[in-house]
Formats: sequence, C-alpha cells, structure tokens
Amino acid sequence: MSMDKATKYALQLRVITQESYPNVDRHSFLVEKLRLLIQQLKQSIHHLKQLDDAMIQLAQQLDYFENIHSIPGIGKLSTAMIIGEIGDIKRFKSNKQLNAFVGIDIKRYQSGHTHCRDTINKRGNKKARKLLFWVIMNIIRGQHHYDNHVVDYYYKLRKQPNEKPHKTAIIACINRLLKTIHYLVMNHKLYDYQMSPH
Repeated sequence: MSMDKATKYALQLRVITQESYPNVDRHSFLVEKLRLLIQQLKQSIHHLKQLDDAMIQLAQQLDYFENIHSIPGIGKLSTAMIIGEIGDIKRFKSNKQLNAFVGIDIKRYQSGHTHCRDTINKRGNKKARKLLFWVIMNIIRGQHHYDNHVVDYYYKLRKQPNEKPHKTAIIACINRLLKTIHYLVMNHKLYDYQMSPH
C-alpha cells in the first residue's frame, strides 16, 4: 500500500472514531438519533412478524397448504409465499402451464443448421421465479437435515459428464419442484421421498 493511500485511510479512521458511539457525549443528538432508529427498527421487525403470521394463517385455510408444506425444506412462511405468488395452483391443468406462468419454460431457437443455446422464457411472474430460486437455495442449504429429491437432482446435474452451471441446475430444480408441487396439490398427497423420482 502506498504512503498516500495509508494516510488517506488513517484520516478516514480518525473521523470515524471521533463520531463513534463511545466518543460521543451521551446527551448528544447523535445518541438520541441512534436510539430512535433502533426503536423504529424493532417496531418494523415486530410489524413484519405480525404480517408473516397473518399471511400464514390465511394460507393455512386452503386445503392444499399441507401438501406443499410437507416438502422437506419448505417452511410455513415459504409455503404461504408460494401460494401468495402463484395463486390457486389447481387452475393449472399441467405442470407445463405452471412453468409457463412462472416463466421457466424453455425457449428454443433453431433455424436450418443454427442451434442456439436454450434459455428460459422470462415472460412469467418474476417475483415467483425469484422466490422459488431462494426456496431451492434453502432446500439445498438444509440438505443435512432431511432427504429431498430436489437436492439429489441438483447434485446429479452438477456431477454429470456435461456439468451444468449452478444457475442452470437451480432452474432445473425449480422445474422439478413445480412438478412435485403440482402433483401433490392435484392428487391431495403429502410428500414421500421414497415415491419421488430420483
């Protein structure tokens, strides 16, 4: 590190230490401002918790809440959020319609001898896609606590001779999860690892 850069950082640190909590008088407006911000943050966290609880109670009234919640790695809040974003899952006659609604159906371009790489069609529900991405990530993170065929599928895609990139594998897992959700809801069944495709 050059001397000029070191001096610049030292000056910045000095300013920060002069404005830090221990160096400010306890009757200073900065301390009062910090207390108000902490109080507002606590109130916001409490309000969000109440909204989450209300959303879960509303979603639990649906007859297929337990079908989705039975999938390992999907908690009550995630189930309520999935139902909130997708809506009535029974309106989709097939999982392909559900994929199209979310926007993960495959878009292919072929012309003569030209074959472009397959991509997802992003015309669907962007928020649902983002939510399902994080649901899959949480399922993968918690893999040591339960058996889930989506986790098995993710690692199968990552270990193939033609290894898939992380995001491609996640999108494929979203497809597999939506198939599972659609099947469980339409057939009024709970998740069973032994019966799921591996």
